[in-house]
Amino acid sequence: MGIVAPASNIKRELLDAGCACLRQKGYNPVYLDSILEQDLYFAGSVERRRGELEHMFEREDVRAILCARGGYGSNYLPPVLSPSKILAHPKIFVGYSDIGTLGTCFCDNLPMVTFHGPMVTKDFAVTDGVDWPSWDAAVGGASEWELADHDARPLVEGEAEGIFYGGCLSLLVASIGTLHDIRTEGTILFLEDVGTKPYQIDRMLMHLKLAGRLDGVRAIIFGAMADCRQSAEQSYTLEEVVLRIVEPLRIPVAFGLRSGHVENRNITLPIGIRASLQVKDQVRLRFLEAATQA
Repeated sequence: MGIVAPASNIKRELLDAGCACLRQKGYNPVYLDSILEQDLYFAGSVERRRGELEHMFEREDVRAILCARGGYGSNYLPPVLSPSKILAHPKIFVGYSDIGTLGTCFCDNLPMVTFHGPMVTKDFAVTDGVDWPSWDAAVGGASEWELADHDARPLVEGEAEGIFYGGCLSLLVASIGTLHDIRTEGTILFLEDVGTKPYQIDRMLMHLKLAGRLDGVRAIIFGAMADCRQSAEQSYTLEEVVLRIVEPLRIPVAFGLRSGHVENRNITLPIGIRASLQVKDQVRLRFLEAATQA
């Protein structure tokens, strides 16, 4: 398993802790010595990060690529990456937060299934940081599986099928108008964020709506949205805020899926495969095809 840092710089002790967890699970994590480099708040220069990522895709002894952390900086890479080097060696690619820029870009343009899931210095480095059942099903090639423990709850009832797609709301909105603009039509759209005030969530959802990126979306499922509040005394819930925008779409909506910026048991979600979402008294998210091949 190749470890890369495409965005912010990382700490040695957290890298070591995450790699130790991976070894305990039977994986053999490998990384370049340059992964610890720092350039401002980045994990080294753009050229270092580009070269590292392409190197891990080209290595024959690496079957999966796991990002060390997010932060900021992945948006520098799509213009300089060589698509042919990635297309020739498609592999499991896992990360969230800022890494979503690469995840949706790969999914849309190569195309390649990617994974919104735990990272080395964030989730693998801490106790109970990874949801292992979803990890095993997603990266292990399960042909059809359902999330059994996800914390999501219903907002708008309904059922839908579509391509599962999405990631960090801030990054998805930031892609609009760029060369790696998101493609949301026909999707079950997953949206999550952290530390963002409700009016900012409102603004970004309205941006998606006004830009036409909610047109043709078949269902929406929000993440845990940790610490997304104005103040402890606010008189409204974030669910009320998002409902003002998404309820008129007349599609199923759920809230609270435990993936991405979460406190523990980070769920792994395949981006780019068919899925079904049923929102009634409970929320049932089922993936309808394998995300990986043996």
